[in-house]
Amino acid sequence: MRIILATVLSFLFFALYDHFFIPKNPPIETTSLEQNATPTTTTSAPADVKSASSVDIAGAPTSPSKLGETIATIKAAGYEVQIDRLGRIAKFYLEEGKYKDDNGGRFQLIDASQALLPLEIRFSDKAVNEDAFVMSYSADKDTVDVNENGGSIVLTQTLSNVVVTKTITFFPSGRYDLHVKLSTPKEYFISPGFRPSLAVDSYTFHGALIKKADGSIKTIDDGSAKGDEHFANAKIVAGADKYYTTFFYELDKGLESVVSVGKDKDPLLFVKGNDDFKLSGYIGPKEHVKLHAINPELTDVIEYGFFTFISKPLFSLLAFLHGIFGNWGWAIVGMTIIVRLVLYPLTYKGMVSMNKLKELAPKVKELQKKYGDDKQKLNTHMMELYKKNGANPMGGCLPILLQIPVFFAVYRVLQNAIELKGAEWILWVNDLAIKDPYFILPILMGITMFLHQRITPTTFTDPMQEKIMKFLPLIFTFFFVTFPAGLTLYWFTNNLASIVQQFYVNKLFAKKHEEPKVEK
Repeated sequence: MRIILATVLSFLFFALYDHFFIPKNPPIETTSLEQNATPTTTTSAPADVKSASSVDIAGAPTSPSKLGETIATIKAAGYEVQIDRLGRIAKFYLEEGKYKDDNGGRFQLIDASQALLPLEIRFSDKAVNEDAFVMSYSADKDTVDVNENGGSIVLTQTLSNVVVTKTITFFPSGRYDLHVKLSTPKEYFISPGFRPSLAVDSYTFHGALIKKADGSIKTIDDGSAKGDEHFANAKIVAGADKYYTTFFYELDKGLESVVSVGKDKDPLLFVKGNDDFKLSGYIGPKEHVKLHAINPELTDVIEYGFFTFISKPLFSLLAFLHGIFGNWGWAIVGMTIIVRLVLYPLTYKGMVSMNKLKELAPKVKELQKKYGDDKQKLNTHMMELYKKNGANPMGGCLPILLQIPVFFAVYRVLQNAIELKGAEWILWVNDLAIKDPYFILPILMGITMFLHQRITPTTFTDPMQEKIMKFLPLIFTFFFVTFPAGLTLYWFTNNLASIVQQFYVNKLFAKKHEEPKVEK
């Protein structure tokens, strides 16, 4: 029981620390790019990268007067982009209804004050680089309307010894194609931009994500950039927070990517270009359907941390059920029931073991009284008692421990799935990504947790542990009041399934005890 209690409390701490002690939407820092400029950085490639031993990325001596000056606006049904005088995406707004704040304002994924903006170019030659951050780009049009076939804009920057031309074609999904041409070959690096900063919490990933040439995923969390990481032929180079992302991708030839160090050791992403350079990019929410429609490989930017290998199949199941029910709330209910059925052999074994231990509890107490002063004899006789009756003191704990990764994976899926944002369930639940407005689900969750606890056999020997367990339903109810409704719905449904299963196991044991009486 100590293991069960410790597991429950650790899960509670894990969830509560994230939810209450880390701000979800910290304001984007307004520090100027000049202060955040990356000094000349030498980034050494790993020994297995033969394409280059080192690269130099010059800093960004941006004049504050350049910030916020827009030369072109791109409008699509789902977003708006503003291009600044340095040929970068300085602002990116989401236009869909569910991506609005409480005041009806649009969500802004890219802000001109960020440390690094999408499409920013930095030249290795310091003189050229300084010139590039002084001379303005010109646009062939000041407004672009994006239709189903896309919308293109041409940006041109004339420097002292090179002309830079960026041709960008935007598509309704948030994808864009980029073609950079230089009149004279110069070594340069271009960035997909710093990660969006709308949804940042303590444990979900936020930082840089690289899908390497071999298909494996490398993540670099904010605050942990080393500044010496180089990835040859990377397929995806992304900056991401919990819900949103900005990235470059080239799934065939790959991209020579470099991770530089920004303020507070945050990773700054660049890819090495050439005088005739093409790639594709994306800015927007990490919606599975949208990314999958562009290319299935792009769904790898949806990262669940250590439990990704379990969480991804669970999300696929959730999405499949949504296709059947047409409702994310019922999909959560269905997923919870299916997970319970898959784990049934483990939970059943654990429940049976707990019932056996409860039956043996009086005999265990007798042994404790008899051999309380001799721990070795006590343990020997207890093991003999368990063996004789086919009971395993760890039998109730191990099945629960084996289920913990699944529970955490479900938790990650429901916390990370942007699909739940603005998704209705029934009646009063209009958004599964935020708290239940009337606290009905948390209260039902607490009641069912209490009921399950009442019918579950226990073998506590420590009164303090027993008191803590009795108060857990109340504690969980109190904290789940502010948890997302989707997560609370999962926990409530899981409790109902646990109650049904526990009743069944208890009934089997009751029937087993009645059989000898009938024979007499």
